[in-house]
Amino acid sequence: MTRKHYEKFAEYLLQGKEGEAVKLVDKLLTEHPRLYLFEDIITPAMYYIGVLWEKNEISVADEHLATAGCDFVISRLDAGVYENNFKSEKRKKIILLGAEEEQHYLGLKMVAGFYREKGWRVRYLGPNLPLDHALSQIKDWQPDVIGLSAALSYRLPVVKQMTEAFSQLSWSPGIIIGGRIAKKYDLSNLETGQVRVVKGLAELEQVHNVWKAGVVDETS
Repeated sequence: MTRKHYEKFAEYLLQGKEGEAVKLVDKLLTEHPRLYLFEDIITPAMYYIGVLWEKNEISVADEHLATAGCDFVISRLDAGVYENNFKSEKRKKIILLGAEEEQHYLGLKMVAGFYREKGWRVRYLGPNLPLDHALSQIKDWQPDVIGLSAALSYRLPVVKQMTEAFSQLSWSPGIIIGGRIAKKYDLSNLETGQVRVVKGLAELEQVHNVWKAGVVDETS
């Protein structure tokens, strides 16, 4: 292979060729699991586009075009799983949200797709959710797991505040912290048996396997 698949995917997104991006993903989906597409194609493609933007090699409009195209591809991947997973109200539940003022959301959408494929009931609340509004929704629905995402270092105080608030909920849900902030910075001081820092979707699968029985170890 002379060119990495994620670079080709990124090129299609930057050119507004959503159809070509979908064809590439559909082809890869016949050869690889969905997790491979999320972890090894879509995520590095968006990081690659971010680097191009930081170097002023593409414009803000280009980046927005690519993000919208990627959103479309992820939603299309999720559609079949989404339709097939509303059969039982007894499935485990997860709520996913971005920290207050955090605008990045594609990673959250991929995590939502991952959990739907695993058979969970998912509430995807999107980015930039204030703590009081998040707590209202969480207390009403009482999920088994809460997923919190952030990208930039100056979101860390808000991530800590939200994590502490979620940790005090009476039914002790599992808490996942992810996003670019988890990859770039050492957040190990936030980890407990109840709180896990996840640096990628491969690690997310490991955490899912630990928690799928519904047991959160609050002592470790």
